[in-house]
Amino acid sequence: MCLIIFDWRPDAATGAVLTLAANRDEYFARASAPLGWWSDAPNVLAGRDLVGAGTWLGLSRDGRFAALTNYRDPRAFRDDAPTRGTLVADYLHGPAMAPLDYLSQVASYGAAYNGFNLIVGNLMERSLGWYCNRAAAPPSLLPAGVHGISNAILDTPWPKLARKRAELAALVERERTPALDTLVELMRDPRVAPDEALPSTGISLERERALSAAFIETDGYGTRGTTALRASVRQSAFEIEIVERSDDDGTHRLVRPGHYERRYAFEVDARR
Repeated sequence: MCLIIFDWRPDAATGAVLTLAANRDEYFARASAPLGWWSDAPNVLAGRDLVGAGTWLGLSRDGRFAALTNYRDPRAFRDDAPTRGTLVADYLHGPAMAPLDYLSQVASYGAAYNGFNLIVGNLMERSLGWYCNRAAAPPSLLPAGVHGISNAILDTPWPKLARKRAELAALVERERTPALDTLVELMRDPRVAPDEALPSTGISLERERALSAAFIETDGYGTRGTTALRASVRQSAFEIEIVERSDDDGTHRLVRPGHYERRYAFEVDARR
């Protein structure tokens, strides 16, 4: 994942508690499986990286949620570092832990990994936490509001993050529960930022320019798919809806525009 925006309303008595949209950016040749229930961990609903066996975003049947973005720092990148996607998978199918407890555990060995942002949450407990192993801040619980993460620390105002976060804030202000398809379309935006607004992250200006789009298209690398999800309070249950729109037809060949969709909906008993 390289861009995640979300509206977090932990105090909502009814309606949406979490509304989220995210783009996964990856090398096109890296094999992955689409969103689905895992055969070896049937409580996990996620896509899967078939190289490292982890995932970039997922949910569990008991209401856990996790997602990850890479932190861009090419000068510090290590080829021998463990795969970051297992940090998401381990939270989703491991023993149930409070988000802050899990993130504190990860922080104890986080230096072994290349840079990452990790969000984990327990929707039933209205708890959502964030940790970045390149930030000076320790793991923390997130306050209510509209947030965004790209390839720097939480809410760093890179142009695409600032634009999409503002668009999401305006959307949920107008319409409390926008259609998931609307959230997907919001993320599939190929506009690049003007050069004077670009961050300097140790890559070429041409590369910074290409990666400044919310929806990235370059030779061999770009946005592989878009995910939108909503978790809503419905009387004694949480209703979770998720859609993934992918440009991968299942053979790891990219076809634009993406027409490969997977949709799931399930409930979690809020009394458990």
